[in-house]
Amino acid sequence: MVSAMPAGAGVLLALGSAAAYGLNITFTRIAALAGVPGPSLVVYRVLVMLALAGAVIALMRRSFRVAEGEGGAVALLGITSAGVGLCYLSSVAFIPVTVAAVLFYTFPILIVALSPFVEGTRVTLPLLGVTVCAFVGVVLVVGPAWSDLDPVGLLLAGGASVAATAQFFAAGRAVRTDTWSKLLWVHVMVLPAGLAAAMATGGLAAPAALALAPWSVFFNIGGFVIGFLLQLMALARVPAVVAGLAFCAEPVVASVTAALVLGETLGVIQYLGGAMVIGAIVANVLIDQRRRRAATAVPEPA
Repeated sequence: MVSAMPAGAGVLLALGSAAAYGLNITFTRIAALAGVPGPSLVVYRVLVMLALAGAVIALMRRSFRVAEGEGGAVALLGITSAGVGLCYLSSVAFIPVTVAAVLFYTFPILIVALSPFVEGTRVTLPLLGVTVCAFVGVVLVVGPAWSDLDPVGLLLAGGASVAATAQFFAAGRAVRTDTWSKLLWVHVMVLPAGLAAAMATGGLAAPAALALAPWSVFFNIGGFVIGFLLQLMALARVPAVVAGLAFCAEPVVASVTAALVLGETLGVIQYLGGAMVIGAIVANVLIDQRRRRAATAVPEPA
């Protein structure tokens, strides 16, 4: 059960997280082009997250403990977070990045489809409409190249989508556990998966490798830390179905950032796709606000 608060505030947190992740993707590519291995970068940013979460908990004297009854949800959050990173990162070794992105961003549709069973959300035609609009917008933004498709890559990208769906629902079940404690325990579970991926792709690079692209590494790690923190905060405040659609803004931010930083060009179709995503997010907020007002309305006496 998510905490009660104005829908707009939770969506703003989700949009902030999506923006941070979008920036993170661009700087990951810059670091990779400079010779910083992606899996190794994942390991080092997880280590930074662990050190930061541990320091905050210690300095602010917050609890390391997981709230009673939320151990399973936090464990699932850790497992699915590892699954998202590992599957998504591995999929692009077999299929184009754009195809992987489109398959991955089917997770808002999965959230909408499963939310009646997990969160008791009533799926309405307007909600289905904005979900489809957001997904079509993502497809237009990333412009997938449907060629040379390897079944292994398709399965991995689809697995990342399923993992992200479970991740969003799991976060909504662990709202009483302190955010920093969740960050700590989740990344304790993510670290082995990251190390395994690094060892399977040539071994863990030495810390000196990060100096090949220091600013890109800095923004990558910073974007990841801020993005994950805001994601947990958002999912503790709004339903997964609301936050999930907000995360469709991530590839839009990534495309715009790539255009500004890497000089990649955006076409009219991509701008149209971005407008569709933004419109779907706004419509989703309005739908959720109307649902909340209807749920709290007190009927007048006869």
